[in-house]
Amino acid sequence: MIRLCLWLLAHTFYRLQVRGRENLPQRGPALLVCSHVSFIDAFLIAACSPRPIRFLMYRPFYEARGIHWLAKLMGAIPVAAEDPPRKIVESLRQARKYLREGELVCIFAEGAVTRAGNLLPFQRGFKHVRQGVRVPIIPVHLDRVWGNIFRCERGRFSFKWPRRIPYPATVSIGRPLAPDAGISEVHQTLMTLSAEAFARRDAAQRPLHQLFLDTARRNWRRLAMADSSGRELNFGRALVGTILFRRWVLQHCGEEKMVGILLPPSVPSALLNFGISLAGRVPVNLNYTTSAEALGAAIERCEIKTIFTSEKLLERFAIAQRPGMAMVEEVAGSFSASDKLLCTLAARLLPRFVLERWLLPREVKLDSLATVIFSSGSTGIPKGVMLSHRNIVSNIEGVQQAINVDRNDCLLGILPFFHSFGLTVALWLPVVSGFCAAFHTNPLEGRKVGELCRRYRVTVLVGTPTFVWEYVRRCAPEDFASLRVAIVGAEKMKPELARAFREKFGRDLFQGYGCTELSPVVSVETLGSSAEDAKRAGVKPGTVGRPIPGVAVKVANAESFEELPPDRDGMLLVAGPSVMLGYLDDPEKTREAIREGGWYITGDIARLDQDGFITITDRLTRFSKIAGEMVPHLQVEEALHKVLGSLEPKLVVTSVADEQKGERLVVLHTELEVSVDELLKRLRDSGLPKLWVPRRENFFRIPALPLLGSGKLDLKQVKEAAKQLAAGPATSSEPAA
Repeated sequence: MIRLCLWLLAHTFYRLQVRGRENLPQRGPALLVCSHVSFIDAFLIAACSPRPIRFLMYRPFYEARGIHWLAKLMGAIPVAAEDPPRKIVESLRQARKYLREGELVCIFAEGAVTRAGNLLPFQRGFKHVRQGVRVPIIPVHLDRVWGNIFRCERGRFSFKWPRRIPYPATVSIGRPLAPDAGISEVHQTLMTLSAEAFARRDAAQRPLHQLFLDTARRNWRRLAMADSSGRELNFGRALVGTILFRRWVLQHCGEEKMVGILLPPSVPSALLNFGISLAGRVPVNLNYTTSAEALGAAIERCEIKTIFTSEKLLERFAIAQRPGMAMVEEVAGSFSASDKLLCTLAARLLPRFVLERWLLPREVKLDSLATVIFSSGSTGIPKGVMLSHRNIVSNIEGVQQAINVDRNDCLLGILPFFHSFGLTVALWLPVVSGFCAAFHTNPLEGRKVGELCRRYRVTVLVGTPTFVWEYVRRCAPEDFASLRVAIVGAEKMKPELARAFREKFGRDLFQGYGCTELSPVVSVETLGSSAEDAKRAGVKPGTVGRPIPGVAVKVANAESFEELPPDRDGMLLVAGPSVMLGYLDDPEKTREAIREGGWYITGDIARLDQDGFITITDRLTRFSKIAGEMVPHLQVEEALHKVLGSLEPKLVVTSVADEQKGERLVVLHTELEVSVDELLKRLRDSGLPKLWVPRRENFFRIPALPLLGSGKLDLKQVKEAAKQLAAGPATSSEPAA
């Protein structure tokens, strides 16, 4: 009777979809291991099973008034970490007894409800409940239950009114694993089930421009975007501006499939992205900091005829004007007062279904191309990465859960939109989630960025270590007083930067990791709900956090691609709905990058520990083979900075060909406080392997470290500079007088 009532309640308030029900045995024992995302997980699983299930249940909830009678009738087994050892042993013994008697037992191996939607490390109970019992292990994952009426917000649990009834939810039941399956194998299987569930959200997900339209109608008067020029738009005015740009594109761009945008992060640039998408075309944000050859190649490969830009930008970056360029100031000035009035009335007064029928391009689906981003080219020729609406929307949903955004947030938009983090996190995340973005065109202008943060009370900062160093130097502590979360990516963050940021602004600086081909976020550090919650926090020194929801990762041998056990260095592979469609007009490179099963080869050497934390060791391209041994450039760089005691990046390590040893290390640096001889002495004393120590004549001073527009080191330019300097007369550098 209880199971019948649970079924009725679950199917009244939820629209349950069950995948893999056949993996539940019709008879005989099995240990179910389930992800834990809400307080009602047990009820949802029980409603999906044709057999009774005994759940290991947190004792304080088991004994709570109003729940105890139900938990007792369901045969739950109470247990808690704070129980006396004798009680814990008795609870685990009871669970093993039921398994031996042929029943189904379910354990929430994480030991707690996740605070960020991703998988937590497994607790010891999972290991102990299997001792002496050989039964199949069945992984179970719950999708879309995160964010339901029993949600966790900012690390605290609270009730909220449901957005809709019935609320959609998916229960994925994986294939049975062997009784002796390791913790990492079960954890990996649950992560893969999460990625597969995210990829099947067709009934809930919508293309980006439709999400923007829905959000704008719901939040008409709420501030949507602003920039340092003084422009401010609420969601209603942003929607009107988007419709106006959409109409211009339809009138002037003919049958063009892709339309170029050559603008820095700003309100007009954002509206153009939305308007081009709403017109059924593909916006391509072009890199205004790259070479003329690379820019021309991108325009040619995308067959772009119309490019929105501004005279100020062309003049600032010395870009030659070319046919098809439309100045955004002139386009915006062509909108008459009557046009604006009509669009405002239509956007505000038309019923939503009429507005959608008028504005939304029917041919654009979730798997349609949303944009093309040309990779930075830091290690080679830029490639056109094709991202679909599903790619970006899935990544946004994972980020929303990982950093717990809500409508009261304000994001600092400093990353250019031709950068994948800038496009997904700075451009689309705020307008899809219903909060504000404050844009600035130059991320290295620390004082102006600080003023913008103070004016709009920025709560979310996403940048690169290079940019954040500038804010540590230039910004006042009160500029970031409202900051809630600060994340850096694109390159490795040094501990010195995290300490300096904490000391000046009183906030922790977290790391994120991603790739353009992955839309782009793979993992991010997250904070526990309190100091006592440290075990559940998503922070571990030296790592880039755990994968966000909907992303699966594994580490494999770089040559055979055989999966490696935890804590072993190897090639990082990533799967999930955020994996790109492929490289533009390059199916061969696409096949090389994406293996069978949809696993993308990141090119990064990484380590995955038992708790699911990722440590990036280096890029495969940033190794040198010297006398038969692989020497990692990043570790040599870290050793050099450590013996220098430098808080800021002052050097980069690369390599050139060597007749005797195959390759030799070259160090390019800016001004040093000590001589090269003293630096090398400290390096040798630090215990660095002799083969890893660069020779004195291979140190070269340069005016500044070459950077890409995204803030990352331009490793291609570094390599070319090293070749030129190493080919000339051997000269060592000394500190400036």
